[in-house]
Amino acid sequence: MQVQVLPALQKLKSGVLIMMFFVGLHQPSDAKYFTRSFISVNRLKNRKGDFKVGEWILDSGAFSQIYNSGQHMPVEEYAEQIHRWAHCGRLLAAVSQDYMCEPFILEWTRMTVEEHQELTIERYMQLKKLVLDVDIMPVLQGYTPAECVRHIRMYGESLRYGAWVGVGSVCKRNSNPMDVLDVLYAIKKAREDLRLHGFGLKITALKNFSIRRLLFSADSMAWSYHARKNGRNANDWREAKVFEKKVLFWDNKPAQLSIYDVI
Repeated sequence: MQVQVLPALQKLKSGVLIMMFFVGLHQPSDAKYFTRSFISVNRLKNRKGDFKVGEWILDSGAFSQIYNSGQHMPVEEYAEQIHRWAHCGRLLAAVSQDYMCEPFILEWTRMTVEEHQELTIERYMQLKKLVLDVDIMPVLQGYTPAECVRHIRMYGESLRYGAWVGVGSVCKRNSNPMDVLDVLYAIKKAREDLRLHGFGLKITALKNFSIRRLLFSADSMAWSYHARKNGRNANDWREAKVFEKKVLFWDNKPAQLSIYDVI
């Protein structure tokens, strides 16, 4: 059964707004330690057996695929991967195969922002036709706020009311929360109904009150970089657990609510 569109704001019965957080993981087998996980298809495509997982999002592995080869895996192959893993836990969404718009990526592909935006929509529409039983998360691309707003217009009616939408090309500059805020504010001004997901955010962005209130959800693997930088094991799920706790309790209130408990 396809995941239904969620309410415009996540709201606890106490009236407190929250942001759902999905822990980015290197090893799918570590997902059993978390309520919510964010796992790349790059980590699953060569795996043979199922894995234990709670609520999760399947990432398309877009950044590493485009950065390393300049192209995605065939959309048919990605669709097969989605179907292969859909029965593990509660797969809430699979991220569409977007094309990032950071300057160094554009230099690598030798394309324009608008061309990347068009390709992102094209992939989304193709994947929607191939996968009917899992929610496909569209991605808004662009580097400036104006470019992201233009991408909304380019999607047109295919970006349905209340869609759960990924915000791309922010993970490499979220050390400056204002850059992220500018993009989020512009998107919300254009389409207040959209439920925004922030990809790959660092703690500097995740602890920002305004960012947390504009986002419906977010994911991060910043725990791994932090562990490696400090001489610890960058693959240890316990490092991720410590990071997750910091994010979930940043407002001194538990935010570990099931996606199905939102009212």
